[in-house]
Amino acid sequence: MNHTAHILGAGGIGIAAGVCLTRAGWNVTMVDSNAKKIEAGKRGGMSVDGQMETRAKFILFQEWSPPTNETILLCVKTFDNGPVLQRIANMEHLVPIQNGFDPQLELLHHPAEAIASFVSECDADRPATRITRAGALHIGARQDMTEANQERIHTLASALAGGNLFAVESVANIRPFKATKLMYNAAISPLAASAGVDNAQLLIDPLAQKMFFALLRENYSILKNAGLEMQTIGPFHPDTVMRILRTPMLPKIMGVFFRPSLRGTYCSMSPDMGSSRTEVDAYNGHLIRLAADFPCPINRGVVAMVEKISRERLAPSHSHLRELAATLARGVRS
Repeated sequence: MNHTAHILGAGGIGIAAGVCLTRAGWNVTMVDSNAKKIEAGKRGGMSVDGQMETRAKFILFQEWSPPTNETILLCVKTFDNGPVLQRIANMEHLVPIQNGFDPQLELLHHPAEAIASFVSECDADRPATRITRAGALHIGARQDMTEANQERIHTLASALAGGNLFAVESVANIRPFKATKLMYNAAISPLAASAGVDNAQLLIDPLAQKMFFALLRENYSILKNAGLEMQTIGPFHPDTVMRILRTPMLPKIMGVFFRPSLRGTYCSMSPDMGSSRTEVDAYNGHLIRLAADFPCPINRGVVAMVEKISRERLAPSHSHLRELAATLARGVRS
């Protein structure tokens, strides 16, 4: 049986997923709004880590006709969801693979989602990506699924796993994994992107490390206070991570252990800094809304920092973290 998938977003995750599905024999259509990337895909196909794959169709989003009964993987950034979701009629076949929480998407009734813990960095104008940090793709239900939906997601998960680019873990409930990924993303992305450093620097630079650990603790507290379950992504469960952060000297020791796996891995928010659109609202903004009256001063400070950088078109700099730290310190003293 021939399977077909339309992948919205020819970025790092979209290209990696597309390569896996083409290797599994699926008919894949890559859809993107970047005309240069689409033309490059038509000429030379797509690649992961330099290995070329040429069996996908490439089409501009403006020229794309959404299918009604074929798998659609939503791999665009959350701030691009609006125009996409307006055009999709059948949400039964929609499977988002995104970081963060989009309020518009949360209201829809698609049965399943996926979340990636590997890092895939794509060229700006070519469908060529590099997996810079190994990890898994968790895929599973976000609500009760019919047998047909379960079979469809099982088939998709098997095909993605067959691509041998990343591990694929089918889970009964995707929401606890999304919550854990949010805890990390909302700490890593705004700090690394604002400072203009790779993810490993958050464990090397003293101020960045201090802010990173403090934001992790606050994110965890917000999620716990909201009564959300979290699951393991990476080597430790979030409960274990918090015990480590509360143990004197142990965080710095663990930081040394994890630096090599993060060195050279980019932050997906970095290319958007200084523009009018970032995913800070889908990360830290979502946590602030979730917190309601629960204290979340660091997240509020982070949102203000990123919005200022965007509003004033500022360059990423370590000085933004120093300013954030000073603002938070003044708040504590007052």
